[in-house]
Amino acid sequence: MADATQPFTDMFKKLGEQLKVPAFDVSKIMEHHQKNLDAMTRSWQAMAGGASEIATKQREIFEAAVKDVTEMAKSYKPGGSPQEVIEKQTEFAKKAMEAAISNTRDIAELVQKSSTEAFKIVQDRMKESYEEIRATVEKKS
Repeated sequence: MADATQPFTDMFKKLGEQLKVPAFDVSKIMEHHQKNLDAMTRSWQAMAGGASEIATKQREIFEAAVKDVTEMAKSYKPGGSPQEVIEKQTEFAKKAMEAAISNTRDIAELVQKSSTEAFKIVQDRMKESYEEIRATVEKKS
């Protein structure tokens, strides 16, 4: 049985020697994990930035819609021929539909941009990590 006063790390070191486990550089492993955490942080920041841009765009869309409805209400004059009323309603509906399509496209582009940026950060870190591991294995060979 191991001596209770023996440091914990020494026990693992002796176990590794007994099992003939190759030595590994703890600082390299910690550096590797720190780079992974940094990449994930940057990825999350990219996603958060994208979410902020989307929220801003949605606020702009809402404000524009309120403005349009307010203008329509101000310009509405009861009466007139049914033809004129239908023309105004059709014009407003067309304008609203065009705005909705444009706004949907803008938001989709913002989502794609932030997702692509976040994925690229993680993908680049994965490639870098692979190269680090490969270089370590090649050194030992």
